[in-house]
This record gives sequence, C-alpha cells and structure tokens, in this order.
Amino acid sequence: MADAAATQLNDPVARRRLKRRAVVASTVGTTIEWYDFFLYNTAAALVFGPLFFNNAEAGGVLLAFSTQFVGFAARPLGAAIFGHYGDRIGRKYSLVATLLIMGGATVIIGLLPTYATIGVWAPILLTVLRILQGIGVGGEWGGSVLMSMEWGTRKQRGLMAAWPQAGVPIGLALGTFVVWAFAGPDFLNGGWRWPFIASIVLIAIGLVVRLTVLESPAFAAVRSRGAVAKLPFVDVFKYQWRDVLKALFVRTAEQAPFYLFTSFVLVYGTQQLKLERSDLLLYLIVAGALGIVSVPFFGWLSDVIGRRIVYGAGVVLTGLYAFPYFALLDTRAGGLVILGMILGLVFHDMMYGPQAALISESFGTGVRYTGAGLGYQLASITAGGPAPLIATAVLASTGDTFWISIYIIGCAVVSLIALVLMHPRPPDADDEHSEEDAAVPVVPGEAARR
Repeated sequence: MADAAATQLNDPVARRRLKRRAVVASTVGTTIEWYDFFLYNTAAALVFGPLFFNNAEAGGVLLAFSTQFVGFAARPLGAAIFGHYGDRIGRKYSLVATLLIMGGATVIIGLLPTYATIGVWAPILLTVLRILQGIGVGGEWGGSVLMSMEWGTRKQRGLMAAWPQAGVPIGLALGTFVVWAFAGPDFLNGGWRWPFIASIVLIAIGLVVRLTVLESPAFAAVRSRGAVAKLPFVDVFKYQWRDVLKALFVRTAEQAPFYLFTSFVLVYGTQQLKLERSDLLLYLIVAGALGIVSVPFFGWLSDVIGRRIVYGAGVVLTGLYAFPYFALLDTRAGGLVILGMILGLVFHDMMYGPQAALISESFGTGVRYTGAGLGYQLASITAGGPAPLIATAVLASTGDTFWISIYIIGCAVVSLIALVLMHPRPPDADDEHSEEDAAVPVVPGEAARR
C-alpha cells in the first residue's frame, strides 16, 4: 500500500487528483461539523430557552447561551486530544473520529426530551451533548486545514488552508437554511428537531469522503523518518507557548464579532427590534453563503500580497464597523439590515481566509496539529464563547448597544497587537517537506520563527 501511495505521489496527474480529493474531504467534513455546531447556536438563540430552561425571556436566552459556551470551552480539550493523535498517527483517522463524535451528539440532541418531559435532566443532558460537540469540532479544525494545506505547495498555503475554512460559511448557511425551512408554526412543537436528526445523512456522506483520502504527504514524510513527536502537547507548551498565545489573541477580532454577527443578531433582531425571525434567518443565509467565495478569495489574496496585510485590513475594518453595524440593523429596513449583516461577515472573512495558514505556519509539521489547534481553539473560551453572553447581558441591563460596539473595538485592538507580534514562517522559506519544516524544532522554538 505504501509503494502504491508513493507511486501516485510521484505521478503529477495522480497527485493533482489526490490533492483535489484531500481538499474536498476537508471542506465537506468541515461543512458538516460546522452545520452541526451552528445549528445549536441558532437553536440556542431561538428555541432552547423556552424548551429546555422553561423560560422564554432574557434569562432563558442567557441560560441557553451558557450551554452554548460550554461547547466553546470544550473545544481546546478536543484540540489537545485529537492534536495528540493527529500528530502521532496522522490527520486522516483523527478527522474520522471527530466527525462521528460531532455528528452523533447532534443527532441525539434532536431526540432529546424537553424540560416539560424530564425536568432538570433536559438542560443537563443538553449540556453534556454540547460538550461532546465542542470536543468534536475542537479536534476537527486542525486536522481539516492541515490535511488540505499540507497537500499544497508553499505558495498555495493560504488558498489551500482557506478551503476547509470555507466550510464554516457553508455550514452556517446550510444550518440556518434548514432551520428557516422548518421555522413554521410547529417549530417549537417539534419542528426544530428535524434539522438535528437530518445530520445523520451528512455524517454518512462525510465518512465516505474522508475514508477515501490519503494521509498528507508532509505528515507521511515525518512518519517515514521516524520523526513523530512522542508528546506533541508537551513539546508545544515547552517550546512554543508564545506562539499559541499569539494565535489565541490574533483570533479575538475574528471570533467574538463573528458570534455577535451570526448568533446574538437573532436575539437582538427578534426581541429588541421585533423583526421577523424568518426574515433574519433568510438574511443570515445570504450573508453566510457569500463566504463560500470570500473566504477562499482572501486566502488566495494572502498568498499574493501577504497574510498580515489581508488579516490586518480585516481587523481594522471590523473595529471601524462596530457602530455602523448596529446603526444599519436599527433602521429595521430589510435592505439595510441585510447589508449590515453582509458587511460584517465580509470583514470577518478577510481575517478568516488567511487565518488557517497564518496560524499553522508558526508550527512545524510534527507538532502543527496540536499547536495550531490549541491556539485556534483557546480563543473560543476567551472570545467566541463569551461574546453572545456578554452582548445579551449588556443589552438586558442597558437596553443599548453602545458598550457592545466598544467591546468589538476592544477585540480589534487586541488582535492588532497580536498580529504585529506574530512571526510566522514565510511560505517559501524552505523546500517542500524539508527536515526543518517536518520535524519538531531542533532548536527549541526557533524553527517556527525563522
């Protein structure tokens, strides 16, 4: 089998076919995982308060967003667990495991009895399943972007790593569309369950695609030389903990506003502005769908003009947009509301497109799944998870969005400082699959900064 794989890698036509398959497998799998994750976010904003916490007012929404947060808190755990196995045994089978965990938890949520049936056990079980979702999606990101990126050449890293990133807007649009399709009069009476149960079909498709892909050449080269790290987690925190922190903080302006633009907006729009739920969901579908084009485009642009330039532009524009965003929503005019939602996600995509390559280039192949995954997922605790909670609490106490906008600006300042301090390895700094790139740094912490 190894000889057959080597033969295919040495054949340019076969290699291009394998590369396309790796990109498709990464993107399809990521789409499915994020469909599941965003499905929960949408349901938390719209239905979990009354159904699982017996409270349809602000308190119920806060409790629902709290269970959403535990999913974010579990994501670094998933990154550590699957980063270890992804750096030890390979990207492929770690990705199969994350898909099964995430999809299985989502289907069970769709079958879960509500508070009216089993009382306090309903939110407890919902929380446990959300933790499993967080573990699954936490282990997913590192493997999917690396499986795609490591099949590309140095000068394609931005674009190749951006394709799995595009699974996020696809998953957002798909998950929101399914909720919109079922958001009729019976939505609270069981209609909300079908989008979760339908995930079982997507899981089957994802498994078929992922089981047919070969391991990434970069990791295969590490394994063939016997250069696999014994304890990737320990190596990362011993030698490259600063790079993990920089990755965490550079995501702040992308992560926190994103969940305000996609989850909190449903609460603000329906409860504060009294907009129709179906209209808001439709606007979000359109805004999310544009990311299918914009995320790969900005990833490609980062290969052309540089990651820091593209990413920095996204950070600055997000900060500048903090007040205009809510001003557009507050008009309650359909055209201006959807424009506000689109612009917010386009500025987000300017960061999200180059982000995977920007973070991953800080780590050698031998510890990249662990290092990049941890840096990426720790931001879910400090930025993504708290954002809807903070915004909902601020809105409930002040009835105003002024301090929410200030919060967005503060996130942009944090990310801009981290971006200045980051020194990722240039895409063309060494030959493809070189010893330096593939192995754990020989001089602790230095290979990632050369």
